[in-house]
Amino acid sequence: MTAKYWKWMGAAVLALTLVPGALAQCGLPGKPIKPAAWHPLYGGTGLQLTKAGFEDFGDREPQIVGMWHVIFTAQTEGSQNTPIPGGLVVDNAVVVWHGDGTEIMNSARSAQDGSFCLGVWKRTGERRYLLNHVPWQGNVFDPTAPPSTIGPPQAGAQIIEKITLSPDGDSYSGTFTLHAYDTSGNVYASFAGVLSAKRITPETPFSDLF
Repeated sequence: MTAKYWKWMGAAVLALTLVPGALAQCGLPGKPIKPAAWHPLYGGTGLQLTKAGFEDFGDREPQIVGMWHVIFTAQTEGSQNTPIPGGLVVDNAVVVWHGDGTEIMNSARSAQDGSFCLGVWKRTGERRYLLNHVPWQGNVFDPTAPPSTIGPPQAGAQIIEKITLSPDGDSYSGTFTLHAYDTSGNVYASFAGVLSAKRITPETPFSDLF
């Protein structure tokens, strides 16, 4: 074989040895690419698909994450301090459930009473959820008073919701209990009720919230 042939072969071999380094310098990985949604299972040998840290109750299950219009209706009579007739709508709210297990609610009540409040949730079964909602309010919660009424100072409240998401994922319903606390940590009002919600979409008109 000619010297020209061996010279060409040597150049080809040199080029092949330089390709991995050149790719690395250009920011291209030298290892196989894995889908971004897959992460190694710590302490294990396999891979698992992360789902915001919640148990998997079925890939086809509708998701609670999103924005909702929620109506809260009292069923019990409430405490002596805050008499609440059964059947009274105590709140009309816009609620957002986040994929990280947190929740925020914008109540239709007076802003001075604490119209924004926060919560945390977990999935408890197929289309079933538990929400621990903690309004840290500045004034006494009195659902029988006009929304513009400003009550005396209070510490806050705790609302526990147990809900079931509809099979189509467009609504949910369930029960709630509310305990309101004064600044000394004593419960001054307590009652239970039911709630119902409809999903808010980009096409939902504001008139649907009344």
